[in-house]
Amino acid sequence: MKQSLVVATAVSSFFVTATTAFGFSGQADAFSFSGISSGTWGVPTPGSLDTNPTFTGVGTNTFTWGQPSPPSTLPNKLIFDGSSFSGNTDSIFKIGELKYFNETVLKGTSVEFVPLNLNLSLNSPVGINQAFNFDFRLVNTPNIATNTPEQNADFVFIDTNLSYKTFTFAGNKYTLELTGFNPDVPLFSIQAIEGGSTTKSVYARIKTIPEPTTIAGLSLLGIYLISRKKLLHKN
Repeated sequence: MKQSLVVATAVSSFFVTATTAFGFSGQADAFSFSGISSGTWGVPTPGSLDTNPTFTGVGTNTFTWGQPSPPSTLPNKLIFDGSSFSGNTDSIFKIGELKYFNETVLKGTSVEFVPLNLNLSLNSPVGINQAFNFDFRLVNTPNIATNTPEQNADFVFIDTNLSYKTFTFAGNKYTLELTGFNPDVPLFSIQAIEGGSTTKSVYARIKTIPEPTTIAGLSLLGIYLISRKKLLHKN
């Protein structure tokens, strides 16, 4: 065995041992939980073409936007209803229900994003009450007379970015992630035809946040693998 390979083998043992130690020290214990959720809508963000954004319901669970056309009709509307839930960390559970009413509104009176302030009250483990913020994107398509109802349908998208708020339990950190409108496959949007409505369950999971030691361990392993590859190429 060449000396470089001897060194590589020794380094291998060190890095694997170090990575294993880091990994175990950074792991968070899973726990079971139960509680209830609630949500309120925040101040929306208009799009670049929304010169006269119109909305109501900030601070409530019912948000409306757009000036109805004709005026005798209703604006677009989103209702978030929280629910009771239970599960384990890193498992998917229903966190609430979203009702979407799609109406015809005047061009330039819509908004593009609206944040949902999602509150989590855990009764097991007790004493944890945390709010998380998620953006919902509202896509209002122009209505064209020659289009089918499906082509004129509007959409609501969940922003897939994680909420960076965390909470601590038993010395470990966790956050809440919205996983979409389907517990089994990725589905981050819903649609409703003009004058129609749709209701979908919203799913989430309480996600473990890796400790810095775990991340450091993975970094060490990456450095070792790159170094070993270079040594083997030289021999």
